[in-house]
Amino acid sequence: MKPKDRSCNLLLNNLIDKIRKNKLKRSETLSPLSAKENPAVLVYSPGPTFFPADLQPHHQSITRLHTSSFSVSSPSVRHLSSLLQVSPLSVYCYSVTAVSTMATLISQNAVSKDRGEKIKRKNPDLDEPLTLDVLQETKNSENMTTVKPKKKKKERKEDKQAETEQAIEMKKLENVLFGSLYPVEFGKNIEEEEEEEEGETALFFTDRSANSVLSVYEEDAKTGEIEIVATEDHAPRKPVWVDEEEEKTNINISKVNRLRKIRKDEDEKLISGSEYVSRLRAHHMKLNPSTDWARPDSRERIYNSDDSDQENGDFDGILQTTEDLVVSGSSKLLPGLLEYSRLVDANAQDPSSGPINSVQFHRNGQLLLTGGLDKKLRFFQIDGKRNTKIQSIFVDDCPIRKAAFTPDGSQVILSGRRKFFYSFDLVKATMDKIGPLVGREEKSLETFEISPDSKTIAFIGNEGYILLVSSKAKELIGTLKMNGTARALTFGNHGQELVATGGDGQIYHFDMRSMSCFHKGVDEGCLTGTALGMSPNGNIFAAGSDSGIVNVYNKEDFLGGNRKPMKRIENLTTKVDFIKFNSDAQILAICSSMKKNSMKLVHVPSFTVFSNWPPANKALQFPRCLDFSPGGGMMAMGNAAGHVLLYKLNHYQHA
Repeated sequence: MKPKDRSCNLLLNNLIDKIRKNKLKRSETLSPLSAKENPAVLVYSPGPTFFPADLQPHHQSITRLHTSSFSVSSPSVRHLSSLLQVSPLSVYCYSVTAVSTMATLISQNAVSKDRGEKIKRKNPDLDEPLTLDVLQETKNSENMTTVKPKKKKKERKEDKQAETEQAIEMKKLENVLFGSLYPVEFGKNIEEEEEEEEGETALFFTDRSANSVLSVYEEDAKTGEIEIVATEDHAPRKPVWVDEEEEKTNINISKVNRLRKIRKDEDEKLISGSEYVSRLRAHHMKLNPSTDWARPDSRERIYNSDDSDQENGDFDGILQTTEDLVVSGSSKLLPGLLEYSRLVDANAQDPSSGPINSVQFHRNGQLLLTGGLDKKLRFFQIDGKRNTKIQSIFVDDCPIRKAAFTPDGSQVILSGRRKFFYSFDLVKATMDKIGPLVGREEKSLETFEISPDSKTIAFIGNEGYILLVSSKAKELIGTLKMNGTARALTFGNHGQELVATGGDGQIYHFDMRSMSCFHKGVDEGCLTGTALGMSPNGNIFAAGSDSGIVNVYNKEDFLGGNRKPMKRIENLTTKVDFIKFNSDAQILAICSSMKKNSMKLVHVPSFTVFSNWPPANKALQFPRCLDFSPGGGMMAMGNAAGHVLLYKLNHYQHA
């Protein structure tokens, strides 16, 4: 690179640095230069080029050296012009042939701090700042007069005006390149906007770049569509078109399986077309409840909430429906399809590492216990969403085969294949080990039942013996004897009766007050009884066998000598391990742990199996135990994989 170009580049870089630091005035060059150092001086002129009065006659003699020193297409000039956002023609390079003239012009632009003199310009009418050019030396250079600066106040005013004009130019350039950030307001100039901004700072502003579509509430507020008080003569919306054939058409809803769920009575068969449509709509609304804000009359209901209306009641709404005015607490469960939904697993926070052998709800419906072969007794608070684990107790020397709450909810009894069993006090949070029982040689107390009055615990012993233990004293108070081996137990009649079955295929009824058997009957088609279940009211009971058959008996008929069962359920093909009625005895659960997904739910009034249970995806695995919540709203099922599946039964309102 030539020395000439190197010095010019250095000068250009200094100029760019000063421009970036906003230190360069409108008519300022960098420094006086001598002809020996640099033959050209770069001048920045953002406004119209101004020449002093003395130099006007020599204006034509000034020559722009685009080719000798810097060209318009030079990268340095283009970089400076892009930085300044001006045309390259505003960056000039003039040759220097008279060092004295250049030094004189430059020295006149900067007022020395040492001097306190106020120099006046010779031409005060000119508002434009002085642009310094590098002039060729002419014969009239001796007659050039100095340009006197204005007063300091006027200089400040000019500097401020220059900054404002430059900001306006920058804003125009931004609008051209990037588009306007704010919509154009017609009849308003940029200068007026600047004056408003300088005048007062607003406390808030309106985001004009946002979508211009108003919200529903804003539209209503502007148009006045919201009525605070609904009119009394408001007419309900009428359908646009009514099919007259609906009244003439009759539909048999008992033949089609998927239509049986809309029946109101079991014997109902034919309904009209309009009734059919209304029931379908009601069933859809029951499965998919809509939100209040989506209803057409939601606004009126929201804004028509007067205290007087709430006290008097909505009588018009009651008279417009055909439903019962008084709804009974327990409604009938219809057969066919069971409405249920899968919830988060009950033991999702702490799954078991072994098979689950026991699950049971507490009497309050919120606490659930689980026990299995991993020797851990766990308690969970059931809400269907998180199912928080409350406590986990490790029993070192007893794999849990069965665990159950006492009906009064104060204790938990748990046992395994051991000579002893454990009692956990929920109030004191203490675990007591009881046994072996005095006078008995049983090596396993894994199967037991607790009486509904929480007074007696009945364990299955050896050779057909049933051991009766006091729940308070934890001592043996008596024994009962069967002819065959005892396999299953259940209490009835509020704890005053005990029903047992076993290896001889017969069903025994014991009186707990006299400690004696008052009835014995053969279970039809049963060789070995394996499971028993009694309804909460004690009217019916179910007996399962090792062949997978479950017989449902009426208790009074069975005790009266009629040994024929009310219903013979043959849906299972392997040994029945578990039988459980729900709280209102409308659902009977039967399961077998020997086959995958082998669990059925029976509709007790019709003695039919729900066709949509178990789920088709075989999520149950190998079921081992089951329990219903006290209100019937939830069902927990434990499997061999260590999970406790939780389901919500939509027919029931409470857990």
